[in-house]
Amino acid sequence: MRQVDHFIVGGAGGTVARKHQIWNPSTGEVQAEVALGDAALLDRAVATAKKVQPEWAATNPQRRARVMFEFKRLVEANKQELAELLASEHGKVVDDAHGDVQRGLEVIEYACGIPQALKGEYTQGAGPGIDVYSMRQPLGIGAGITPFNFPAMIPMWMFGMAVAVGNAFILKPSERDPSVPVRLAELFVEAGAPEGLLQVIHGDKEMVDAILDHEDIAAVSFVGSSDIAHYVYKRGVAAGKRVQAMGGAKNHGIVMPDADLDQVVNDLAGAAFGSAGERCMALPVVVPVGEDTADRLREKLIPAINALRVGVSTDPEAHYGPVVTPEHKARVEQWIDTAEQEGAEVVIDGRRFTLQGHEKGFFVGPTLLDRVTTDMESYREEIFGPVLQIMRARDFEEAVRLPSEHQYGNGVAIFTRNGHAAREFAHRVNVGMVGINVPIPVPVSYHSFGGWKRSGFGDTDQYGQEGLKFWTKAKKVTQRWPDGGGDGSNAFVIPTMG
Repeated sequence: MRQVDHFIVGGAGGTVARKHQIWNPSTGEVQAEVALGDAALLDRAVATAKKVQPEWAATNPQRRARVMFEFKRLVEANKQELAELLASEHGKVVDDAHGDVQRGLEVIEYACGIPQALKGEYTQGAGPGIDVYSMRQPLGIGAGITPFNFPAMIPMWMFGMAVAVGNAFILKPSERDPSVPVRLAELFVEAGAPEGLLQVIHGDKEMVDAILDHEDIAAVSFVGSSDIAHYVYKRGVAAGKRVQAMGGAKNHGIVMPDADLDQVVNDLAGAAFGSAGERCMALPVVVPVGEDTADRLREKLIPAINALRVGVSTDPEAHYGPVVTPEHKARVEQWIDTAEQEGAEVVIDGRRFTLQGHEKGFFVGPTLLDRVTTDMESYREEIFGPVLQIMRARDFEEAVRLPSEHQYGNGVAIFTRNGHAAREFAHRVNVGMVGINVPIPVPVSYHSFGGWKRSGFGDTDQYGQEGLKFWTKAKKVTQRWPDGGGDGSNAFVIPTMG
């Protein structure tokens, strides 16, 4: 059986006491095992990072950028291999896997411009003969703890920015699909990065806690469920670290009466069911405004959802593939049971879906629920599967209130032809990322990604200028070069007191 090991200088070494199974979600079979590390292994990785990082930080930004450019080229050259490997462990179809890699590459492209992005500020003549300038310097060693649903994109979001600004980086990917992060680290060394600058260690909660507690790790970035994000944030901050922890979501799509319903249905098919709904920016709740809008939308949704093709990850005609594990399949189907028990109408039922020839695969059929209300647990919590819920709003005010009052505040979208309504909604809604006729409003790489409320803990977002600030610390310098002869005529005077 294939073994996935840690990517650290000198190899893991010794006997691996614990391993985790890696499924093939399309077949329902175990295809590989990954070694799970411990605190002692982390100590080795950190010791290596401490040796490598100072020289890397002292390397001028242009040379660091050249490594990023070469890494970008290598990922592009190996994109098909990465997509197929990703799809085989995650279950998303290969086209989706290509998108996973590409969205990560966009942040690498931004990091290629790090000489420009890192430039500081300068004020000449802040006082008599006094200049003030600032510089951004790396923190030292950063760490990333990433989820199963984007095993290429989210690691590149993190280590791309962290390493470009001069840090060493230790990545702990999900043990469910760990092979692509290891391959990315291999390509990074091939691109010219020193060995030990980017290391990959595998593990479960034991490794997460070791990262959060390690005194030589200065900052931790996390993406996962909200409960764990909150835990990571609290424990990391208590240990004196800088922490950004992105959590779950329950993104709403508001459909105004004037919206182009054909376009809305097309957008919802991809946003709600793409990647089997296993993404924090999926759109699992649609909120038509008014009963007439709801009825017309439902009428168009039913045939569109029934036409979705569920297939194995290598099926080029499939709209989406299996979910990641048998436990997750059971969890999603349990949420559908819960919604039905709570009074939601099951319009299209994806439970007990099987694919001929792949009966052991972890497939969940597309599901549509109607008459969902705010008191339902299935609405309050994240399902993270191919399930779309219809929640009917009486008017625009209720449509603004629903996502604003939800515990999650990651993303929201509004579909309308009315510019005033869109502008008002974007201004008032209490959510971190807003789409106007855009179902999945993930900002481009030179902006930043981050939600509000229980969707994000910490003050700094992922990538872009926000990411640059997270992975660096600002140093401010006030300088004066006296030209007198020591008679005190050029004594320093604080400008605000002069």
